[in-house]
Amino acid sequence: MSAGAAVLVTAAVTPALAVSGMAATSGINMFENLPSYLEIDELAQKTDVFATRSDGTTQLLASFFDQDREEVTWENISQYAKDAAVAGEDPRFFEHGGIDVQGTARAMLTTYVLKGDTQGGSSITQQYVKNVLVQKAELEAKTEEEKEAAYAEATDPTPDRKLKEMRLAIGLEKKYSKDDILKGYLNIAGFGGRVYGIQAASQYYFGGVPAKDLKLEQAAALLAIVNNPEKFRLDKPDSETNGAATKVKGKVVPYAATKERRDYILDSMLKYKKITKEEYDAAIKTPIAPAIKTPSTGCSTAKDAAFFCDYVYWTVMNNEAFGKTQEDRKKLLSRGGLDIYTTLDLDLQHAAADALYRFVPQSDPNIDVGGTAVSVQPGTGRVLAMSQNKSFSNDSEELAKGNNFTAVNYNTDLEYGGSSGFQPGSTYKIFTLAEWIKEGHSLNEVVDARRRSDWGSFNDSCNGPQSYPGFSPVNDEGGNGGVWTALKNTYDSENTGFIAMAKKLDLCAIGATAKTFGIHRADGTELLHSAATVLGTNEIAPLTMAEAFAGVAANGTVCKPIVIDKIVKHDGTALTPPSAECAQTVDPKVTAAMAYAMQRVMSQGTGGQSNRATYPQVPMIGKTGTTDNAEATWMSGASTKVATTVGVFNVTGHVNLRNTFFNSTQAAVIRHQMWPAIMSVANAKYGGDGFPDADPSSLRTFSAAVPDVRGKSLEEAQDLIEDAGFGFAKGGAQDSELPAGQVTSTNPSGNAPRGSVITAYTSNGAMVLMPDVVGLSEADAKNQLKGTFSVKTVNVAVSDPGKVGLVQSSDPGAGAAVKPGSQVTIGIGKAG
Repeated sequence: MSAGAAVLVTAAVTPALAVSGMAATSGINMFENLPSYLEIDELAQKTDVFATRSDGTTQLLASFFDQDREEVTWENISQYAKDAAVAGEDPRFFEHGGIDVQGTARAMLTTYVLKGDTQGGSSITQQYVKNVLVQKAELEAKTEEEKEAAYAEATDPTPDRKLKEMRLAIGLEKKYSKDDILKGYLNIAGFGGRVYGIQAASQYYFGGVPAKDLKLEQAAALLAIVNNPEKFRLDKPDSETNGAATKVKGKVVPYAATKERRDYILDSMLKYKKITKEEYDAAIKTPIAPAIKTPSTGCSTAKDAAFFCDYVYWTVMNNEAFGKTQEDRKKLLSRGGLDIYTTLDLDLQHAAADALYRFVPQSDPNIDVGGTAVSVQPGTGRVLAMSQNKSFSNDSEELAKGNNFTAVNYNTDLEYGGSSGFQPGSTYKIFTLAEWIKEGHSLNEVVDARRRSDWGSFNDSCNGPQSYPGFSPVNDEGGNGGVWTALKNTYDSENTGFIAMAKKLDLCAIGATAKTFGIHRADGTELLHSAATVLGTNEIAPLTMAEAFAGVAANGTVCKPIVIDKIVKHDGTALTPPSAECAQTVDPKVTAAMAYAMQRVMSQGTGGQSNRATYPQVPMIGKTGTTDNAEATWMSGASTKVATTVGVFNVTGHVNLRNTFFNSTQAAVIRHQMWPAIMSVANAKYGGDGFPDADPSSLRTFSAAVPDVRGKSLEEAQDLIEDAGFGFAKGGAQDSELPAGQVTSTNPSGNAPRGSVITAYTSNGAMVLMPDVVGLSEADAKNQLKGTFSVKTVNVAVSDPGKVGLVQSSDPGAGAAVKPGSQVTIGIGKAG
């Protein structure tokens, strides 16, 4: 059979062989030696990214593709399309064995002997083979140049390529049924631009009509395109090669060339009795009227979820589960025909996008303003919403229009299409709070949070003791600080309070504790730790902060952010999406104490404005953050069901948000408008449970004995008091009989709360001790007191004759501290 086919083929291409100088017998031998087996790989198909609605239905966010194609089954292709393909391209398709010898001979004669225009003459099976070979070649190409070269080589109309194509076509016919070959052809064929396959073409050119519902005139028009995809495509009405220059009765007829080809196909369908005369008459009169429905391609089409979509894209690009290299992963995304079902909550997403739209402008002449909002689910890591105040675009022309557009996702890390991060300000203090509880300190423990110009040395087990000359942070409300509990430091966000807490901790350990909450720098460099970082100077992505707050809300279960719930391949099999790797990285006793303090932030502290504006009310934790000079302001918080971080900041530059207004609203307080708008939707949809009670150990008040430092030097007293765990303050000089400079007393004395400030007073040396003159004679007593005190005598009746003339009492008494020159009254015994 194969040899017979070789003879027929060689006879058909004899004119070309003659021109090339090849003998017929050589052609037969060459044909016999050509490979006859063609491996048909999976077709390149677009990947669709979906969000799931509350009712369980899905919404398409975006698609990624090199070739816009959706492969369909035989039953889902209109019979009109099947018949149009055969009638227009290969009327003897169901009769030949893969090669239409008659058509091939005609094409070879015209092309190679008569030197006319290149003729096709290929059967549908041959065209299918060619398309498969083209796809294989393009898939192996790594650059656009390689892809173009591969296409040119696979379509070069040379005799040897045609012979190879014919040989493979014969082999294909041996393995597959005619229906399978026709279905494969209709799924792989190009329909102009990046549109491939009958399903995508039908939906693109005719307003979303599926291939199974194509009308006769539509099917014929689509199959007209495959004859010359670029010339006959139906989305370029001004194309002169497609008839835009053709006028009928003075009017331009768009797609005139396509119509001519369509009508030829209709004629052929009628000729071969695939349609009735009535169907033909109706179709031939119908003008070509495409209704272009642009396919969702790339994240720009995801609209208010575009930045979330971009994070999905980078999740695939950065995960080796989708391919060894990024190039492999990109091919899978653009060719693999995946259905990706994301974690996005459309209700929360719309709330976040709306909040940014209402409160933060895309641009402002006075500030390069950025705004973000991101929500995650505690205990799972699922990202529920992600938005920012810009329009997403990768188009260089759009990006050049101004900073309304950006391809940078402010919510995420640099390697996920994000920025190098932003300082989170005081929201970062929760990690010092965590280390404080972890090390056994209490929320009710007092620290000396008075401002100072030199905080001295800080413990740093990573690098040794560290000092920071000139480091003298102030509190947002001003003032010079105070003696405060860790709880007050948290709910009022006192900078000096947290520095005082850090003095009692290990800076390296604070950084390590932050890492247990998933904290890392957005640019991928090592997390910094210093006295300043306690106040939030590391550049962190907002998503990372939201995940950390979710970790508190989930009782110490910390998860990596995930955006994909499920991935289904076009054949129905599943791929495993990236894992959140949730783990109990923080002791629940620690997070319970943190939640206790962070609920107070919301009820009586700096987060109250956000808390009061959120409805319905459920238990919530939170923490505000403001960076130096109010260049960025943040609100992070969570219920047990949803954690949200919002921020307004300078993308570049150094503009104070307290001096900046958008629609008469101070930019620094917009966080307290956005956060409630999002969390109100979250609370209404998800509710929220109570947070665990704080362990009593984290609420106890520690007392300790105040050292007795009377008679010590001030320096000795300070060392003893600080070694005992108290703060130290100088109370100044007071009247005392002790030598000047010695400590006379402390306030308080006895026992005091650990960490409280003990004030020490020193002697001014202005007092003397009253001597004991009782029992002395009046003369001796006066002599002893003379020169130091003025003496007044009074009579005191005595019954004992032996006491007459002797001093019976003194006022002040012996041992009393008395200023020199003071009057002393002595009582002299007189017989009564």
